[in-house]
Amino acid sequence: MPRGDGEEIDITVPAEDPVQTEEQKARAKKREEAAQKGTGPNGEHKVDGKPAKADDELSEEDLQLKNELEMLVERLKEDERDLHRPALESLRTLIRTSTSSMTSVPKPLKFLRPHYPDLKDIYEAWTVSNSDKSLFAEILSVLAMTYSDNGQRETLAFRLKANKVDVGTPEDPGLWGHEYMRHLAAELGEEHAARQENDADTSELMDLALQVVPFSLKHNAEADAVDLLLELEAIDKLPQFVDKDTYARVCLYMVSCVNLLVPPDDEMFLRTAHEIYRKHERYTEALTLSLRLGDKALIRSDFEAPKNPSMRKQLAFMLGRQQVPIEWLQDEDSPISDYDLLDCIYNTHLSTQFISFGKELNVYEPKSLEDIYKSHLENSRTSLSTTVDSARGNLASTFVNAFVNAGFGNDKLMVGAEEGNSWIYKNKDRGMLSAAASLGMSLLWDTEMGLSHIDKYTYSSDENIKAGALMAYGILHSGVKTEMDAALALLSEHVESKSVPLKISAIVGLGLAYAGSCREDIMPLLLQHVQDETAPMEVAAMSALSLGFIFVGSAHGEITPTILQSMMEREPAQLNEKWARFMSLGLALLFLGQQDESDATIETLKAIDHPISKQAQVLVDMCSYAGTGNVLKVQSMLHHCTERLGGQGEGSGEDKEGSGSGENSNTEGGGSGSGQESEEDKAEPNDLYQSFAVIGIALVAMGEDVGAEMTLRHMSHLMHYGEPVIRRAVPLALALLNPSNPAMAILDTLSKYSHDNDLDVAINAILAMGLVGAGTNNARLAQMLRQLAGYYHKEPDCLFMVRVAQGLVHMGKGTIGINPYHTDRQLMSRTAICGLLATLVSFTDARGFVLDKSHWMLYWLVSAMYPRFLITLDEDLQNLATSVRVGQAVDVVGQAGKPRTISGFQTHTTPVRLGTYERAELATEEYLPYAHVLEGFSLLMKNPGFVKEEDI
Repeated sequence: MPRGDGEEIDITVPAEDPVQTEEQKARAKKREEAAQKGTGPNGEHKVDGKPAKADDELSEEDLQLKNELEMLVERLKEDERDLHRPALESLRTLIRTSTSSMTSVPKPLKFLRPHYPDLKDIYEAWTVSNSDKSLFAEILSVLAMTYSDNGQRETLAFRLKANKVDVGTPEDPGLWGHEYMRHLAAELGEEHAARQENDADTSELMDLALQVVPFSLKHNAEADAVDLLLELEAIDKLPQFVDKDTYARVCLYMVSCVNLLVPPDDEMFLRTAHEIYRKHERYTEALTLSLRLGDKALIRSDFEAPKNPSMRKQLAFMLGRQQVPIEWLQDEDSPISDYDLLDCIYNTHLSTQFISFGKELNVYEPKSLEDIYKSHLENSRTSLSTTVDSARGNLASTFVNAFVNAGFGNDKLMVGAEEGNSWIYKNKDRGMLSAAASLGMSLLWDTEMGLSHIDKYTYSSDENIKAGALMAYGILHSGVKTEMDAALALLSEHVESKSVPLKISAIVGLGLAYAGSCREDIMPLLLQHVQDETAPMEVAAMSALSLGFIFVGSAHGEITPTILQSMMEREPAQLNEKWARFMSLGLALLFLGQQDESDATIETLKAIDHPISKQAQVLVDMCSYAGTGNVLKVQSMLHHCTERLGGQGEGSGEDKEGSGSGENSNTEGGGSGSGQESEEDKAEPNDLYQSFAVIGIALVAMGEDVGAEMTLRHMSHLMHYGEPVIRRAVPLALALLNPSNPAMAILDTLSKYSHDNDLDVAINAILAMGLVGAGTNNARLAQMLRQLAGYYHKEPDCLFMVRVAQGLVHMGKGTIGINPYHTDRQLMSRTAICGLLATLVSFTDARGFVLDKSHWMLYWLVSAMYPRFLITLDEDLQNLATSVRVGQAVDVVGQAGKPRTISGFQTHTTPVRLGTYERAELATEEYLPYAHVLEGFSLLMKNPGFVKEEDI
């Protein structure tokens, strides 16, 4: 814009501006001369009739420093080489001894900034390569920080030039201070990326980085050190620099980064952190990472590493909690001979400890159904109609009793019933099967008592009771191993039974009893049914699913091709059956957590010309990335959900809503011959993969808190805009995101869905309420369910689900949870995921399975059930009561000092009950824990340096 003639224009540019006009240079020279003559130190001197602002604002000290620096720069311009070294050393001293605040640049850098271009020219003009030139390059590298925004990466360039000069060992760059090292680290990462694009040599960058890393570690910048090595793809070089003071913070940061990294960096981080922990003899932390990696060799070496027998027992408890196959820990030549260790790995004492825990908390006495239903608080008009379907009501009561009194072995309906007056006989047909199987749930983990109680029902003349007893054997042994191997001995003969209910119960029982054990001797028993094309789909699918349970996450080389072959060779009519989805799930569980190892299987599945191909692909894909938080997988699952199935439009959704049951109406009834129905027959299974995709979003996101939060938004959108088949799966996905974690927002959302117009959505939402509150005794949730019992008093299916949900909320009288994450939410129990997924998949067609004749599928949850306790033991495995603080877990990654890891804590005496997001720590220093996380069974040792206050 043109300016008026009378307007004065001040064209002085701050000293920091690198581009100076001729006029400004002239002014600066005049000021310099005036300053050298000693005139105007207090600012009276004028240049061109105006006050010289820069000098005016400088104090006497600053002006003196400025003059001195300019004199040194002049010396470097001279040809006399003897003056160069002293000048450079003076510059170095002045820069290093200067101080600055958070908001200001150090004065020497500020005053030297205008001279930076001149100094660069001088440097280039020097021809001799010696220590003087090396020091000059270092000084220019530091000055370049003031020009770091020009994108030239000159701080790094001059640093490398200083290192290149062959004058012995270069000086440690850390002497220039923290800010300089941060600049270097930032430019190192950028330069490395640029060089990699051009395939240039990066070795000198690596050498420099290995000087920056130890400096960062020593100066509480562990995150910077880790990030730099990550950018340079050299994280494996970190362990050599970490010492006893820094390893804890470094490893904590690295492990918390894993969810945010892409493969293979995530695994590299875990392995590096594991190496650091092992180097510092932190065995429980190291074993946690080995289990997370699923590396058999690492797990075994960690287990065998400690010489302290008590530490090995603590590790054995961790292996037992994760249900690691014993074959991973021993050879046939050298079996583990220490029975104490075997008891810990096999969870032998789980039952006795759990019962004593119940007594300690005053919940040992059995609860009656009325204690749970509290029907006097329900709406009075419903009391008349509750007797409409007494068989259905009794069946619901069977499950409520089983879940509520699970593990205590003293319920009044089954275990404590008088001879001949058992609750089994108050049920009919398949209800008797579920009632007999509930014995296994009541006596859960108590293999000695349980076998004798169940045994008498195996001689029953009623096929359903006998089948239920076989399933009870499997439930009883869930998560517990015995030397006798009773479950295999009792169930193996019935796998060949002519009766389908007996065969199914034996197969499912084996899957539950040996989940996660990878027992090769059980494989042929079940694999024969998968191979046999004449076997009913129900038998083949359950066999495949049980194999998935037993060999979960193993990507087994023999089972995988057998299931694939079976899918390829079976008739389309068989693959259309509702049971086929469990065959796909069995295949998917084999790849749980295996990530890209499932690629070949997914490609093979594409060759199957049937809708089951798409369903199986989605299941395998989501299981492979379970709990990883992989954003790309979540996106691909969302793409599946947004696909509109051609030619169906909204009409097919209406049909589905009307029939309610998914494909079971056609398969069970044999399907009628009309063309319209056969068209529906084809359409029905086609959209099942979308249900799995919705559950898949939750499965992938569940291991990572931020991703899980974002997934809630996706679920809300799917509920608003999705097809009916997608809407029905949304409550199931919410349940999988928050098992045993009744957050207020989730409860409100599910409560809304439980009143949905589509009863299938409502049924799944009611189940989800039960799963979200499982084992929490949440009073608000119990009140919601009582209201629902009144609301749905005329809907037998919904009322049945409300009762089951009530049983789940009070599971184990509030002492058992089903959350698959444990050990401070660092480890995911694969067997727990099996149980949850199998249950949720059965609810993709609730009316075809659980609300029809397969209500026993609810017992799959037993794989996910585990007590939510902390029991402290001494070194002889005897209970040791000590005071602990229990509070909400707090993320302390990267925080300064030693921050508190819990907030809002209360002090209790062990044993104590822990919530899903709660953490415990010892309240006194009297004992030292062997484990880094106080959860489950924790061994303590006497602190040798502890002195009681009264003794001081």
